[in-house]
Amino acid sequence: MVLNFGCSKENALFKDEDTTQKNFKLLSLGDSYTIGESVCEICKFPEQLKNSLKLSFEANPTFDLKVIATTGWTTTNLINTLNATTLSNDYDLTTLLIGVNNQYQNSPFSVYEIEFPELVNKAIGYAKGDKSNVIVISIPDYTFTPFGQNTSNVSSEIDKYNDYAKNYCNTNNISFINITDITRNGITDPKLVAADGLHPSEYAYSKFIERILPIAIEKLKN
Repeated sequence: MVLNFGCSKENALFKDEDTTQKNFKLLSLGDSYTIGESVCEICKFPEQLKNSLKLSFEANPTFDLKVIATTGWTTTNLINTLNATTLSNDYDLTTLLIGVNNQYQNSPFSVYEIEFPELVNKAIGYAKGDKSNVIVISIPDYTFTPFGQNTSNVSSEIDKYNDYAKNYCNTNNISFINITDITRNGITDPKLVAADGLHPSEYAYSKFIERILPIAIEKLKN
């Protein structure tokens, strides 16, 4: 087991005066990549993010995490679930990682073009109506796994989804973090792939956190 809950020198502890808030609320929305299919409960990236944040503030605030995600969910599934769920609008940070199942299930790309912005807007609404409290994460590439390799055209299709999400986020000044390139090392570095031969491993999620954590810290201390 490889846990990466510590902070690098670049992510030194913030002093008490950097934040007077004692409790932060985190919300993570997505699919199998958010729920952490085939890894332990504390190994999925939202839990690693929460535990890394705990170590990042000298004031020792608490962090409450809610995850709304299920393996196999498309953007439609997530929207339908959120529409049927009562959530507060006071989350300090919301992450969104969604879309791989739209591609995998051959959903028309036009559905993603409509529903991705809707989900981003929902994420903003939950995050105190402030888009600066939202982080969108790119879709991993499952073709660089034992299960998915030799699958034709998938990488280019995933690029299409990620390019759309990135452009939308850039246009609307929303944080977008690319982790796809990490997953594209899954064949050459098997440690990045979970035991099921398809999903990211605990180690892969720790590599995601190396990119997400500095942005999350910056948002929470502002």
